[in-house]
Amino acid sequence: MSLPFPITARHKGFNRAEIVDQNFTEFVKLWQGEVYAAPRDNQPVLPGSALDARGFRELFESQLISRHLDLMARVLRVQNKVFYTIGSSGHEGNAMVARLTRHTDPAFLHYRSGGFMAERFRKLPGMDPVMDSALSFAASKDDPASGGRHKVWGSKPLWVLPQTSTIASHLPKALGTAIAIDHARRIGHRLPVPDDSIAICSFGDASSNHATAQTAFNAAGWTAYQKLPAPVLFVCEDNGIGISVKTPTDWVAANYRSRSNLDYFFADGLDLAEGYAQVQRAIDHCRGTRRPTFLHLKTTRVMGHAGTDFEIEWRSIEELCAVEATDPLLRSAAIALESGLYSKDELLALYEATRKRCFAAAEEADRRPKLDRLDEVMAPLAPYTPDKVKAEAGRTDYADARLKAFGSEDRLPENQPPRHLAIQIGQALHDVMAKYPESLLFGEDVAQKGGVYTVTKGLHKTFKNTRVFNTLLDETIILGLAQGYANMGMLPIPEIQYLAYFHNAGDQIRGEAASLQFFSNDQYRNPLVMRVASLGYQRGFGGHFHNDNSIAALRDIPGLIVGCPSRGDDAATMLRTLTALAKVDGRVCAFLEPIALYMTKDLYEAGDGQWQFAYPAPGEAMPLGEGRIYGEGADDLVVFTFGNGVPMALRAARTIEAELKWKVRVVDLRWLAPLNDAFIASEARTAKRIIVLDEGRKSAGVGEGVITAIVEAGLGATPLERVVGADTFTPLAGAAFLVLPGEADVAEAARRLAAG
Repeated sequence: MSLPFPITARHKGFNRAEIVDQNFTEFVKLWQGEVYAAPRDNQPVLPGSALDARGFRELFESQLISRHLDLMARVLRVQNKVFYTIGSSGHEGNAMVARLTRHTDPAFLHYRSGGFMAERFRKLPGMDPVMDSALSFAASKDDPASGGRHKVWGSKPLWVLPQTSTIASHLPKALGTAIAIDHARRIGHRLPVPDDSIAICSFGDASSNHATAQTAFNAAGWTAYQKLPAPVLFVCEDNGIGISVKTPTDWVAANYRSRSNLDYFFADGLDLAEGYAQVQRAIDHCRGTRRPTFLHLKTTRVMGHAGTDFEIEWRSIEELCAVEATDPLLRSAAIALESGLYSKDELLALYEATRKRCFAAAEEADRRPKLDRLDEVMAPLAPYTPDKVKAEAGRTDYADARLKAFGSEDRLPENQPPRHLAIQIGQALHDVMAKYPESLLFGEDVAQKGGVYTVTKGLHKTFKNTRVFNTLLDETIILGLAQGYANMGMLPIPEIQYLAYFHNAGDQIRGEAASLQFFSNDQYRNPLVMRVASLGYQRGFGGHFHNDNSIAALRDIPGLIVGCPSRGDDAATMLRTLTALAKVDGRVCAFLEPIALYMTKDLYEAGDGQWQFAYPAPGEAMPLGEGRIYGEGADDLVVFTFGNGVPMALRAARTIEAELKWKVRVVDLRWLAPLNDAFIASEARTAKRIIVLDEGRKSAGVGEGVITAIVEAGLGATPLERVVGADTFTPLAGAAFLVLPGEADVAEAARRLAAG
């Protein structure tokens, strides 16, 4: 399409938003095409189009709303009335995807989804796309999507799960949601959406190159190859550029058109009359076949990446004008005029009325209250209702399911002799899965093999492949699946085979799972319990990737709960609380399992059996933040530690007590995030001396948090030593023990305290 007016000096200005705005008005005024007789509502808007007149009018109005929200943001941002200028201009054709799908199809949207949202708002009566969006732009706490925490496209009643910065990180959980929709039927779980729903996921052409996108496409194909349902609609909105980096011509089509088990469709998102049937075919295919579907939606980008992007500084004026000539609103205006649905005056009046509506809503939103207290900001981040969690963790009304899971009364774990950590984790997982029929356990090698360390042995036999299953070797997808199952009301228990492997996929927890409650104002939750084989001291098999104690990456994630047991009975009671936290408060949890203690049975001497414990009876659970104290009342020396450090400290305590005649108390923190500062201070307050034993590295270890809690409690004068690992990666074989703290290091620290 060419503009019906020439390039003039005005097109050389910096304010492309103003020029794009003027282009529409001038295009309408100067339009001189043929006019058909206005069709009735149920007739094609243009001859041969699958889109009827009523549908076109509504889609066009959604496009106008999206455009004027963008224009409003550019004007009012400089007045500090709105706080977001990444717009949807050029992408308004995604309104077709919204119209042709249902409001119960979960949607994970690209940030250029103004048209989609405006159209989806039509799905339910009484909703206002303009005011709701304006409140989000203005960061008002009345914003129904995020409560003023971020400009997001989101809506609980419309099943749009908020995304903050969608550089492909949402694709794995969109795929996970699609898989969960069809998996629910196989475990008898009642979905919160219709059984034939699909998951919608939109993103840009540049983002399609991201590793996280590629892993989602690969997993989608891997799933479809096995003839498992994965009804996800990947909508690639191809505008040909990522900020300032151009996508090679035809790259998206060349890359995705012939991918096995990823069904490709093209649609012209610049032309409602032409693109409507194309979008319809892709959606019908996805819903009908339950296969992953790639919709390549042609779009453009006008007005730059954001308000701070002055394209004239890096693109020629001729190129800018050529791009602006492809503005989909100009094509929609031509359809409106050619079809006879609008006269020029009517069209210009609608354009201006939409502008006034958007600006009026923005001015009203600016007057609405903002978040002005820290407690308000943080309220949805980490909800915790201790009484309800305690009741849920201690709930024992599943005796029949439990008996079925274990086989007989004499095989119930509380009727077995004391066991070591690996066995009791497995028993606790049987317990949890009997308690929660909606729970699923999955990861690499967890099913028939029972995990690398046989911790999950027997679970697959008991709960079958529908609830305990292996995944492809991809931690990003494992955690994406977990979020998808959580979105559909299930309780996922994903396993990450080693802590070092978590770092490959950390953003799925940090940027996605743990942030959802915060950015949706607690309207959406990702309840999950991530199991991770962790920490160091593994003998005979190790090196960096199997001896990783980098817990800082987890403790730095806002709202994430991190628990680390050192013994089997604690593992069982902690798991009960973690699953209760997920079920009751929607919390995202990490359960760190010390590999070196999996098979440990003895504490002081070989054969003493003192690191095996009786299984806690149903109903016993460990409160969040509660530590365990060994040698209660001893005050000559208090050792704070966790995980492998607990039996190490107990052995070192024997040496210290014999040599220095001190009474030693060992404090097992058990909960590493959030650290219980009050508990730490309480135990430190009665200590004459303190050792903080942290097998993690010196920099950014758990020990730093313990010392901070002690100092902030006003106890900084207490003599203190820190025993930690070195700031290095863990080497192979015996050299690993040179970089990790040992019992001798604890005893030597005590001697330094005695000498000081």
